[in-house]
Amino acid sequence: MTAPTSATGTRILVTGGVRSGKSRHAESLLLPPARPEDTPVTYLACGPRRDDADWAERVAAHRARRPATWTTVEDPDAATVLRDRRGPVLLDCVGTWLTATLDALHAWDAPAPQWRPALDEAVDELVAAWAAHEHVVAVTNEVGWGVVPAHRSGRVFADQLGLVNQRLAQSATSVRLVVAGRVLPLDAP
Repeated sequence: MTAPTSATGTRILVTGGVRSGKSRHAESLLLPPARPEDTPVTYLACGPRRDDADWAERVAAHRARRPATWTTVEDPDAATVLRDRRGPVLLDCVGTWLTATLDALHAWDAPAPQWRPALDEAVDELVAAWAAHEHVVAVTNEVGWGVVPAHRSGRVFADQLGLVNQRLAQSATSVRLVVAGRVLPLDAP
């Protein structure tokens, strides 16, 4: 599949391991002076259900360190939010979006032929919305370096997240790897 491209806009994919500092780096890309102070920013938390206490704690911690002018939207339908929102969006995190999507498709227990077409459609929608948005920064986990549990669910997650990351990177204007709080640009020459 070819990635859709946009003639204008900034799409930055920030990847790294757990607790690498990738979310803080992504936030810094949307703070002044990177953008005018009066430009509204949407923080899109596209992860698990709202009744997940761990997820709620994570979103609250992120909210506490961001400017009060940022709007937090909790919605696993990242493609729709990207299409509907104007102004900069921080999508955090592609891995939690994928988890929520795989959960909704019952992919953890079913064979791939049952959920794969619906997942492909959801990924296509996300990539198209990402490519069309004027200014979006997405945070994702880099599964290539992570420990993948040696069971079916771990392999399904790692394989699918790796593919989603590749698709988003195809139409990104910049890709950055964050390791131990250090940022390495991965942009092609």
